[in-house]
This record gives sequence, C-alpha cells and structure tokens, in this order.
Amino acid sequence: MNILAIESSCDETSAAVISNGKICSNVVATQLIHQQYGGVVPELASRAHQQHVLPVVERALSDAKVTKKDLHAIAFTRGPGLLGALLVGTSFAKAMALGLNIPLIDVHHMQAHVLAHFIEDPKPCFPFLCLTVSGGHTQIVKVRDYLDMEIIGQTMDDAVGEAFDKTAKLLDLPYPGGPLIDKYAQQGNPLAFEFPPVEMPGLDYSFSGIKTSFMYFLQKKTRENPNFVQENLPDICASIQHTLVRILLKKLKRAAKETGIREIAIAGGVSANSGLRKSLTELGEEMGWNVYIPRFEYCTDNAAMIAIAAHYKYLQNDFTDQKVSPLARMEF
Repeated sequence: MNILAIESSCDETSAAVISNGKICSNVVATQLIHQQYGGVVPELASRAHQQHVLPVVERALSDAKVTKKDLHAIAFTRGPGLLGALLVGTSFAKAMALGLNIPLIDVHHMQAHVLAHFIEDPKPCFPFLCLTVSGGHTQIVKVRDYLDMEIIGQTMDDAVGEAFDKTAKLLDLPYPGGPLIDKYAQQGNPLAFEFPPVEMPGLDYSFSGIKTSFMYFLQKKTRENPNFVQENLPDICASIQHTLVRILLKKLKRAAKETGIREIAIAGGVSANSGLRKSLTELGEEMGWNVYIPRFEYCTDNAAMIAIAAHYKYLQNDFTDQKVSPLARMEF
C-alpha cells in the first residue's frame, strides 16, 4: 500500500511516500523569501508552492523508489493553513489522483502533527495527551485512537509560536525568531527577569498578555539603558522562554491530573524547542509519566506526518472526492 502525501499549509512544500505504514521518503523545500519581510507573506508562499510542488513530488517518488503507477492513493493537507498555499497542494493532489484514477485522502494538519508519533518507535499507548504547539495553534489534545481526538484545552488568542516570534521581533531578531530565542536562551539565566503569566480558566491558554508585558518591559529598560538588549540578550531570551514553557507545562500537568492519563506527548513546530523538550522530560520523570518527543524533522511541517495520518485513514476507507476544497479554518 503506497501513498503519496503532500503538505502545503504554510511556507514549507513537502512530499512523502509511505509504504505499508513505513515512511520511505520525506522531502521538504523551505521558502527562504519570507525572511526579508519578517514573516510569511501568503501570496509569495502560494507562488513558491507552485514552483516547488512538482520537483518535490518527483524527488519523493525517486527517493522511495516508487513510480506513479505503484501508488494506491494521494493524500494532502486540507487545512488549517493559508488558503492560497493549501489550494496549491489540494489542486495538485486532486489532479494527480484523477489522472491515476486512485483514491484521494484529505488530512487535518494538526491531527497529523499528533500522529507523527506513530512514524517510528517508541509510540504512545492510547489514550494519551498531546500538547500540540505551533505558530498558529496551542492545544491539549486527548487522543483515544488514531482518528479519535478531542481538544480539551487551547489558546484563546495568540499561539505560543506567535508569542515566540513576536517577542523575537521586539528584540530585532530576524525571522523566524523562535529558534533564535531558543539558541540565545541556552547561554542565559532563565530566572534573570520575571514576566507575569496570564491565568485562564480550565485548561485554556492566553499568550497575548505576555507579548504586551514584554513590550512594556523592553520599553522601560531601554529608556534606562539604550544598550540593554545587546548587553542582556541571552538572559532576556532565557527568561521569556522559561515563562512560556512554564505556562505550557502548568496546564499540561493539570490536564494529566484531571484525566488520569500518564502517556504524554508533544507535537508541532514549537516542540523542537530545546527548553520545552528538556523541561517536559524533567517533569515527566517527576510525575512518573511516559513522555514522547518526536524527532526534530517530524516537529516542523512535513509530509511524513500527513502520510502517516493518511495511512490510518486508508485502513478505514476514509476517502474524499474531487469536490473537496481546502479550508483555512478546519474543524478538529
């Protein structure tokens, strides 16, 4: 059973081939053009996807040593994401499936992040909790089965990835700023500065207040010392990262207690953050959890996670048709 999967939700064009549940190739083309604008420009992302999709698909098939005639289905990211970007991947997948007369599988991007844990061992046991953290989403997901998931907590405003990128922008760090904050944080003192977290009811999050308090903090400090950021960059990055990670894990810990679930996972682009990975590992040891952290290449947007999700949908004959359209906001 060979499935070609295509991911085009934001600024990475990716294609992967999965054969009987095993990833045989995973090719990612990153769009560097957005760096000069300090963020993803949707129109430019769509154009880059159009340029990259065919070479990326051809490379994925070649790396997997699979031809088009060997494929049994085509999978694609239907949403959520940038509508124009999603449209490129959706249109390509529909045309290829139609031309080959094989089934079409639509995949939810955030559910695919969760299922990235089943690409390779060790794999979590059901049920498990997955903290999915990315540039656009922050969710605590209760996973009962491969295709049975429920959001039990989520952000009410900014996602944590946005908080990382926006604080990095206030520090005049180039885009994408989140990985740079992580890099400088490894050299700094996480307790050097304190930022008050926003308390939300239940298992929900809020990160917009952190961004605002951070902005006021910088304004105050730079009035006192114009060179404050340059002189204290590692400590600033370590402190804001420590605050954001602490907020994430506080609610995750509460969710584990309320549900009684001890199988804990993280997924999404921010799960590549070294501070989050280290803190979750330490918390897991303290709480007696079984913690699952994906490899770095399966944290950020990639088609391998779309492929593994498509694999389980194929097993349940969960296909879509040629009338399918991409959804920028797609229900979980």
